[in-house]
Amino acid sequence: MHTVFRVVEIKKMAENNPLWEVQLTITDDNDPQLSTLTNRIKQEIGGTEWHRMGQLMLKVGHSNQAEELYNELLKGASDDSDRAFIHHQLGVMKNSQGKYPEALEFYEKSLRIREISLPPNHASLAPTYGAIALVYNNMGEYSKALEYYEKAHQILEISLPPNHPDLATSYNNIGEVHRNMGEYSKALEFYEKSLKIDEVSLPPNHPDLATSYNNIGLVYD
Repeated sequence: MHTVFRVVEIKKMAENNPLWEVQLTITDDNDPQLSTLTNRIKQEIGGTEWHRMGQLMLKVGHSNQAEELYNELLKGASDDSDRAFIHHQLGVMKNSQGKYPEALEFYEKSLRIREISLPPNHASLAPTYGAIALVYNNMGEYSKALEYYEKAHQILEISLPPNHPDLATSYNNIGEVHRNMGEYSKALEFYEKSLKIDEVSLPPNHPDLATSYNNIGLVYD
């Protein structure tokens, strides 16, 4: 098996040096939680090595370093796809910091690039619509959040098989907005759609199932 490490610290080697120093500690390869996390990260993280580094920085909470890296990458971005991705990641960072207007600005820049360069209802538009919806939800602008979650969902329905876990996540997101709006019967409808997909597409001990059960319970509280 491959040796697995935990990230202890990430820091730039020098002010004018493009290289980063990553301090690691060895872990137990047989740790089931680590194995689950590793598999999930492999699914979520793609792109170039620098893009993966930025995503890992965000995942371990090194947002300042991630911002520096993405700003440098943006200066040398070679095409629209690259620029759209970097703007999206900067939006992820700002949203995690609670800087919602700034997050929205970055996501909208990413969306404008993708809407120009991609055909309508392209699968790559769905994550950006969903990200914008999340920011509006965090800001309490629920009607806007619902609008963008529904746009994302329409694309997912076209591009994914009917029992794909991403559709379950989408139903869950829409349900959350309805719950925040006090529309509990609608929230329950979407939570149950999410659970139905999770039950057939995920293993019985998957954490997303617990999330679905919990969300349904919240409606009845």
